[in-house]
Amino acid sequence: MARKDLDWENIGFAYRKTDMRYRSNYRDGAWDEGGLTPDADVVLNESAGILQYCQQVFEGLKAYTWEDGSVVCFRPDLNAERMYHSAEWMEMPPFPKERFLSAVDAVVRANADWIPPYGSGASLYIRPYEFASGIVIGVKPAEEYQFRIFTTPVGPYYKGGATPISIQVSDFDRAAPHGTGAIKAGLNYAMSLHASVIAHQNGFSENLYLDAASRSYVEETGGANVLFVDRERKLIVPKSSSILPSITRRSLVYVAEHYLHLKAEERAVRFSELPDFMECGLCGTAAVISPVGRIVDHGREINLPSGMERAGEVIGELYRTLSDIQHGRLEAPEGWIRRVIE
Repeated sequence: MARKDLDWENIGFAYRKTDMRYRSNYRDGAWDEGGLTPDADVVLNESAGILQYCQQVFEGLKAYTWEDGSVVCFRPDLNAERMYHSAEWMEMPPFPKERFLSAVDAVVRANADWIPPYGSGASLYIRPYEFASGIVIGVKPAEEYQFRIFTTPVGPYYKGGATPISIQVSDFDRAAPHGTGAIKAGLNYAMSLHASVIAHQNGFSENLYLDAASRSYVEETGGANVLFVDRERKLIVPKSSSILPSITRRSLVYVAEHYLHLKAEERAVRFSELPDFMECGLCGTAAVISPVGRIVDHGREINLPSGMERAGEVIGELYRTLSDIQHGRLEAPEGWIRRVIE
């Protein structure tokens, strides 16, 4: 067993098939024992619930190699909890939380050769997901499901550092009030693809979505939560029942308060407030934080004082601090790090 011979610093953010993945089936009201398999293919009946009515939920997290050679995962217990809630909302049998964590451990260890080395900037991306494998034709929940986890090594989302991006205010709605916006289901991301293509055609990296009811409040983007910094260096976090509860966002709020000694406030944020903010960032598993330098609302530009050259002071410090925690360069709060390989 030896680490794969890859150019780890230049592997990019893309899928590579690794050696093993985890699979467990739900039939007759219970999950089977489950286990590892080398088979990367999923075989389904043409009338499987995932294909007909999009019953599916997923998660994303990473494993990191630390300087001492150990391998850790960052807050996987929160991924287990969020996926459990998402499955319940979609009328799917939730995969037990402790089994989720054990399965993550197993699949990371089984793909140890694919875990990028310390200092490369790369990590092992872990994708747990559950879908309806049972046959349905009427609109109803399926009776059979499959839970799987695969891994793939990925490079840093922004090689050489994060350059501020431009985003546009979307004409489309991401999620309706009392809808699926707060769960991590594939259908939410499918609904954002059309708007995403339009944004890219217009020269923007992402869409900023407003609340569907009044189009007055900031929600999130197609794939990330939004953070702002006001003139008093306070972190402002939009709050809404239709925003996905991001684990990265939750971690950054803690970092702001307990490591950087900044005030943080989670509240409804009116779109009209944006010209008063000093910094903006998009947060998620892939990039940690993507700084935003410009927001365009149908031709009207909101240029953040932090500019388009580099991340603002607070956003940059948040990025560096959380990255140092994830990579073992800074002591983590209790319970944030799960050691998988000593």
